[in-house]
Amino acid sequence: MKKATLVRRIVDALNAEVEVHARSARNARAEATDEQSRSENKYDTRGLEASYLARGQSKVVGDLRSAIVQYETLKVRAFGEKDPVDISAYVVVSGPDGESAYFIGPTAGGTEVTHERREVLVLTPHSPLGQQLMGKRAGDRIELPGGPKKILGKIVSVV
Repeated sequence: MKKATLVRRIVDALNAEVEVHARSARNARAEATDEQSRSENKYDTRGLEASYLARGQSKVVGDLRSAIVQYETLKVRAFGEKDPVDISAYVVVSGPDGESAYFIGPTAGGTEVTHERREVLVLTPHSPLGQQLMGKRAGDRIELPGGPKKILGKIVSVV
């Protein structure tokens, strides 16, 4: 398992998101300052709404760039058989629907990438599943998300 390659894929996915949100911010900014977006009366808020959207998209871009820096400086460590889950762990969990792979990252939870022909979901230690995994070891049981019914899973490996 080459976790450095996995981290690179996460950075690439975040860079792609930056491009999408930066383009949206530019478009919203252009709309906000366009001559046709000027208010025609006190109820016409198109320009104002576009400026709010541009500001929100710009904030997302800033957050994503911060996440990229965190991943580019992340110290990826190898985990042994008995090591507990921590930041930079690649965790495989088995449940009733098969196995799922997770990477415990410092930020950007919810990012999905394909690595070694497997979908990997980034979790942060603050997410509900991330909180359950932190400190656990291979062989430990956890409760998987699945609504009101309790679903148990087992940690297959921590790498």
